[in-house]
Amino acid sequence: MRILLVGDIVGKPGRQIVVRSMRGLRAQEQLDFVVVNAENAAGGSGITPEIYYQLIEAGVDAITLGDHCFRRREIFSILQSQRRIVRPANYPATAPGHDVTVLHTHDQTPVAVLTLLGRVFMPPVDSPFTAADRILAQLPPEVRIILVDFHAEATSDMQLMGRHLDGRVSAVLGTHTHVPTADECILPGGTAFQCDVGMTGPHESILGRRIDRVLQVARTFRPAHFEVATDDVRLNGTIVDIDPATGLATAIRRLRVDQAAADRLADRQ
Repeated sequence: MRILLVGDIVGKPGRQIVVRSMRGLRAQEQLDFVVVNAENAAGGSGITPEIYYQLIEAGVDAITLGDHCFRRREIFSILQSQRRIVRPANYPATAPGHDVTVLHTHDQTPVAVLTLLGRVFMPPVDSPFTAADRILAQLPPEVRIILVDFHAEATSDMQLMGRHLDGRVSAVLGTHTHVPTADECILPGGTAFQCDVGMTGPHESILGRRIDRVLQVARTFRPAHFEVATDDVRLNGTIVDIDPATGLATAIRRLRVDQAAADRLADRQ
């Protein structure tokens, strides 16, 4: 079983490279299941119903969100009605959307997907450790493949979650910082781990935003709109191989697709 998590999609450039490369990428890498974090897909903050359907139609299996998931109120109906998208599981139970989803691969293998928010340097939120334990206790025993998107700021927070869930889930992969880390590994209990899989969007930027606008605010404190940048668009993510019998990881590696590679992948479709 081979699963890909694509890191934070930022704005239209990020969406376009995902849509352009996805089907070719699935074939080239022999992917069984693809998850994308799309909480910044709409103009750099939030997601809309149109973007949700665009990503699903492109070949994405599941969508995770983070601290910007409710920036666009029009997504509420999708969060409530669709099973291919999840909001953070440590949000209150009254929040719109599902805290976990179980979907099936082409051979009907069940895969659970959930996302959690960290608490260090992040908005106040319930304990992600308690939420993770609650979700795992609810999953039926036949669901062995479990992917956790840990949307967090501090690497210590991310490492703690990896250790907390080691041996109990297939992978704990981080998002949110928009910077890929070089610490991918398989923990002693068999869980694949990486602090952050990186950003999908324009890298000639400050975390996906125009450099000049961010510099202006940093240097002068004058308010400015942080527009999404446009150049050096890349798709970043991480691929995990999993033993379906145990649900534990057997391999993990980083993935980077630049615009030229995306064009070649598009030609394969």
